[in-house]
Amino acid sequence: MNKKNSGMKNGLYYVLLILAMVMVVYFIFGNNNPQSPDIEYSTFSTQLEEGKVKELTIQPTNGVYKITGQYKEKQEIKNTGGLSLWGSTEVSTKSFTTIVLPSDITLSGIQDMAQENNVKLSVKEQSSSGAWLSILFSFLPIVLFIFLFYMMMGQQGGGGGGGGRVMNFGKSKAKEADKKANRVRFSDVAGAEEEKQELVEVVEFLKDPRRFVELGARIPAGVLLEGPPGTGKTLLAKAVAGEAGVPFYSISGSDFVEMFVGVGASRVRDLFETAKKNAPAIIFIDEIDAVGRQRGAGMGGGHDEREQTLNQLLVEMDGFDGNEGVIVVAATNRSDVLDPALLRPGRFDRQILVGRPDVKGREAILKVHARNKPLADDVDLKVVAQQTPGFAGADLENVLNEAALVAARRNKKKIDASDVDEAEDRVIAGPAKKDRVINKKEREMVAYHEAGHTIVGLVLSRARIVHKVTIIPRGRAGGYMIALPKEDQFLMTKEDMFEQIVGLLGGRTAEEIIFGVQSTGASNDFEQATGIARSMVTEYGMSDKLGPVQYEGNHQVFVGRDYGQTKAYSEQVAYEIDQEVRRILMEAHDKAREIIEAHRAQHKLIAEKLLEYETLDARSIKSLFEEGVMPQDVIDSQFPSEKAQTFEEAKRALEEKDAQRQAEEKQDFEEAKQELNDEAEELKADSEKTEEKVQSEVKSDDETKNDSEYDRNNFDDRYK
Repeated sequence: MNKKNSGMKNGLYYVLLILAMVMVVYFIFGNNNPQSPDIEYSTFSTQLEEGKVKELTIQPTNGVYKITGQYKEKQEIKNTGGLSLWGSTEVSTKSFTTIVLPSDITLSGIQDMAQENNVKLSVKEQSSSGAWLSILFSFLPIVLFIFLFYMMMGQQGGGGGGGGRVMNFGKSKAKEADKKANRVRFSDVAGAEEEKQELVEVVEFLKDPRRFVELGARIPAGVLLEGPPGTGKTLLAKAVAGEAGVPFYSISGSDFVEMFVGVGASRVRDLFETAKKNAPAIIFIDEIDAVGRQRGAGMGGGHDEREQTLNQLLVEMDGFDGNEGVIVVAATNRSDVLDPALLRPGRFDRQILVGRPDVKGREAILKVHARNKPLADDVDLKVVAQQTPGFAGADLENVLNEAALVAARRNKKKIDASDVDEAEDRVIAGPAKKDRVINKKEREMVAYHEAGHTIVGLVLSRARIVHKVTIIPRGRAGGYMIALPKEDQFLMTKEDMFEQIVGLLGGRTAEEIIFGVQSTGASNDFEQATGIARSMVTEYGMSDKLGPVQYEGNHQVFVGRDYGQTKAYSEQVAYEIDQEVRRILMEAHDKAREIIEAHRAQHKLIAEKLLEYETLDARSIKSLFEEGVMPQDVIDSQFPSEKAQTFEEAKRALEEKDAQRQAEEKQDFEEAKQELNDEAEELKADSEKTEEKVQSEVKSDDETKNDSEYDRNNFDDRYK
């Protein structure tokens, strides 16, 4: 019923809008009538004296005299009674209209000239409705525009919640979670058990506050979820919405601020008013850094609209009135830029770090996302978890999804280990580019480059082990080597970081030793190596020359905080920092050269096998390094599952599969048709047998009847 009324209102609104546009056009251009144009009185007087006028009609109208008439012949005159859109106002007409002020002298002169020129003259009485019509048509456009404006305001205000309305800026855009549509529960969240427990406690407080209140506890005013992207902050909020059993309002930080001043603060007030009316309730603000950034010496001044919105948010969360029964849950991956007043206890009592999961958490996440995927027996999720250090929950979900897509592309019924391995490579470096044309010289250079990384990684294997090396181009990389930590590391020593730098410089060093050249393929290696070396010197105090001093922080630059700040060290110290970074890199380069020179035979062997097989796994690499040969089963298989299909191969495989399916369907149809024919023949034979049997029985009955008739006749004869 409401939708029907809304449709009727919208229809009326558009009808009135069209009428208003028509009336505006009429009032602006309506007097520009080529059939009876307006002319000046001087023009009319001249034409009357020259005898061009045939007849006149004078009628009093609104305090003036309106004169209309006809010419004897068509006249070219200037129309002065309206606006012209076409440039020229010259019209050719036999009729005219003009206005004369009420004066006896003027009217007498007109009458005298009309008599002299034999012009037919008539006078009409003033119309009683003319004045009222004039007033009505003068004010009607104004009244109509006021009515349309009122209709528009009423329509925008009746939507509630503001959702996309033009004029309803002050209403909150928060959406109340649908309990039936949201099926996410805490059981669907894995790899964040401690973080989940903190939120479970908040939900339990809302459901049953007695046992907490008895101990003098109060409900937390706010919970801030912070951590890297993809770690499950929003998923945790969805689980809270699914488990809470109280109204749950979700909004993004960017939804508060618009181009109009005061809109953000108004929306904050409206949001908290709605939540307080339905308390206990939960408000979830995603990406709160969009509205909660630090106030201060930023770009835009202290009267920034975003700052006014932040001020209102601070007041609503812990102001004079308080917000009893309302919990604010917020998520951000830039907690370092949030305003300190927002982070204090009383507003966000709990700050929960949702970090990247460890190996146990990764395995639990993989099990959750593998529920609806058929996995082959050779897929061990524990091994997959060990091969994906540093992956967030979103990355792990993407790995299994890519594995399913790869298995479908290879026409498999289940996802096997090779599909998961290919999916890991796709997530890390992008899809393989098997069809990329690479000349022989560059291909050899890439092989020796990656073999250099591999040799250094095998020798310096105290913390990391070489997992895979390939020369198949992926993304922007011509090839890559993957070295995984033996176990999850939360602390790194100076030796571990130095070994990482040596491994990164192994590729360029191999190019210099084998080919005597320096290529651009090591640009990303240098970027990572330089970053690690600078962090060692400026952040972690690992320089013996500069000592345990932190010169730079590891936070990202934020203009609102860092604007106008200068370095906390002198130019001399900056020069020494550059010298220390350069020293570390040169020592790592010399170390890489020393390792490759000492293992030239293994380096050459691994490079040659890379050119032959393109990809080597950990077992093959270890066998080549220690025994000098490839494993026999690898030689036999030659990695058939890792041979990526080209577009033409995939297309041909699909066409063959489709043709096979059509042939099978045709064969099934022919077999079914033959079975139907056989059944029809059997039915026909049975029918013929039944008919013969019936005819035989009828014949037998006839013979019996005849015998009975014969016996009766004999009996009659004997009786007679």
